[in-house]
Amino acid sequence: MSDTTLHLSPEVREALAARRPVVALESTIIAHGLPRPRNLAVADELEALVRSAGAVPATVAVLDGRPHVGLVKDQLERVAQDKSLTKLGQRDLAPALAAGASGATTVSATAFLAARAGIRVFATGGLGGVHRGWTEIQDESADLRLLARTRITVVCAGVKSILDVPATLQRLETLGVGILGYGTEHFPGFYLSSSGERVDWTVRTPEEVAAVMGAQDALGGPEAALVVAQPVPEAEQLDPVLHDRVLAEALVECRERGIRGQAVTPFLLDQLMRRTGGASLEANVAAVRGNVRLAARIAIAAARIEAAPVTEDL
Repeated sequence: MSDTTLHLSPEVREALAARRPVVALESTIIAHGLPRPRNLAVADELEALVRSAGAVPATVAVLDGRPHVGLVKDQLERVAQDKSLTKLGQRDLAPALAAGASGATTVSATAFLAARAGIRVFATGGLGGVHRGWTEIQDESADLRLLARTRITVVCAGVKSILDVPATLQRLETLGVGILGYGTEHFPGFYLSSSGERVDWTVRTPEEVAAVMGAQDALGGPEAALVVAQPVPEAEQLDPVLHDRVLAEALVECRERGIRGQAVTPFLLDQLMRRTGGASLEANVAAVRGNVRLAARIAIAAARIEAAPVTEDL
């Protein structure tokens, strides 16, 4: 029988029991998003950033058919070094558990497992979204519907710039997923500081984000996520002119080669990395670092609000 029990690391279990701040981290960037051996160094760095801020990191993965929330040292090393690990979205979890498989979790799987464990804040790079040419192929990421039914706060650098950003924002609005621009009035463009699209709400401190989270809980209603979109610093973004030129060329090649469906995103991301000499990868890592730092501060602010004594109006 499948083992559907969440396996929490001792550090994460103790933190959740004591209501201390915890930040969920995806494992796909470790297993599939970065070259070896740098991927392990970045994984260690991201966990260290969470701890240095005063929170507890919970990297999520499935190992030997068991869902893990929080990895110990040898498990993190395995995720970084085992080339056989597959990529698991939320829909893949049940088959993976039943088969005793191992895999790194994407945004949808990480958010699902983290929320099930009781973790409220999750840091990642960029979200999935509506693909370009949706009217022809109707392809959109599973991230969107999962966020529409999962109460978790996701700190990200927007959605991947290879996607149809305006359509993705419209879709998130339709699904009832709240979006906050952190220190910006424009929705970030993942590799770029701005996508050119505006956001309706801007916040400037972790405490403001935590207040929105508290209001979400008080209002009740659908268990939708809250997206906190923080731009990568302009000094660390990918050159916008280079980005647009390379993406346009890669899209043409994608059509000419007949690449469709799930193969489109990895192809375009690979082309961006190759044709920018690795600059897109550096922008990605810079964005994730910033998001992890912010997520830790938000988790701490939310924990303080939760721990504050309740006072009644006289």
